[in-house]
Amino acid sequence: MRGLFGVRRYTAKVQAMQVGGPVGAPAHRLYFARNGSPVSPWHDIPLVANSSTNEYNMVVEIPRWTNAKLEINTRAPFNPITHDTKKGQLRYVANVFPYKGYIWNYGALPQTYEDPHEVDSRTQRVGDGDPIDVLEVGSRVCAEGSVHRVKVLGALALIDGAETDWKVLAIRSDDPQSSKINTVGDLEVHMPGLVAATVDWFTKYKVPDGKPPNTWAFGGVPKDNVYARDVIGTAHASWKKLVQAPHSDLALSNALVDGSPHCMGREDAGDAYNALFGRGSVPAAEQAEDANAEWHYISR
Repeated sequence: MRGLFGVRRYTAKVQAMQVGGPVGAPAHRLYFARNGSPVSPWHDIPLVANSSTNEYNMVVEIPRWTNAKLEINTRAPFNPITHDTKKGQLRYVANVFPYKGYIWNYGALPQTYEDPHEVDSRTQRVGDGDPIDVLEVGSRVCAEGSVHRVKVLGALALIDGAETDWKVLAIRSDDPQSSKINTVGDLEVHMPGLVAATVDWFTKYKVPDGKPPNTWAFGGVPKDNVYARDVIGTAHASWKKLVQAPHSDLALSNALVDGSPHCMGREDAGDAYNALFGRGSVPAAEQAEDANAEWHYISR
C-alpha cells in the first residue's frame, strides 16, 4: 500500500535486536530491524493485518506471568522496548494475590495513539499519550518483541488519574481456541472468570505501591468488538495526525511510512542502523512457546 501513511515494503519478518543486556539490566533495549534498517514497532508495523477478517497486528511488550514493566518507548528514536523506570529504579508490577505478574500477554497496537490533548468523547477524559494497550488472552506465552495477528474481542476503559487508558481484549488468530472465541460473550463461555479477573487486577495493581484503586468508565463492563474497533479507529486517526506533525516531543522517526516528514531515506536509515547496532547488539534469542503455559478454566 502506498500513499499518505501507507507502509511500504513491509513484511512481518523483522528481527528483534537486543542492546544493553537482558531484561533486568538498566540499559536493556529491544530494537527492531529489517533489511539493514531500524524500524519502529510503533510507526512501521501496520495496525491492520487483514482488513477483511478484522485482524490487527500486536507487538508483545510483556510476556504473561512476568513482572518487569516493559513498554515501547515513545520518546527514544525508533521506539525500542525498554524497561520502565521511576525515580531511577526499574519498575516491576507487584503480585497481588491470587495473581502472578501480568495475567495476559501484554502489548500494544502499532500506529495508534491515545491523544493526551484530545478529550475522548466516550469517557470525557483525555488519552494517556501512548499506543493502545492489548491484553492477549490465548493459550501461549508470547516472547517480548514478538508480533502476532490478533482478533479483537472487546475493550475496557480504565481511568488512570484523569486519563483514559483503553485495554483491548484480543486473542491470537492462530490460537487453538480462536475459532470459538469472537466476542466478550464467547470469552466468558470458554474462559469463565477472566474478564472479572482482568477488572480486579487493574483495579488493585497499584495499591501495593501506595496508590488508590483504579476506576473505570462504564462501571468496568467491557464494550463489544464493534465498539472496540471504533475506539481503535479513533486512535489510528490520532496517530496519523501525530506522525504528520513536523515537530513533536515524541520520537517519530520511521523507515516505512510514506508521507511522514520523519521517514528516513535509505542512506540515513543505514547510518542509523550502524549507530544502533554497530557494537554490543545481539539478535534476540528465539523463545520456544511453553506447551505447559496454558490456562485451564473450570466452569463452576
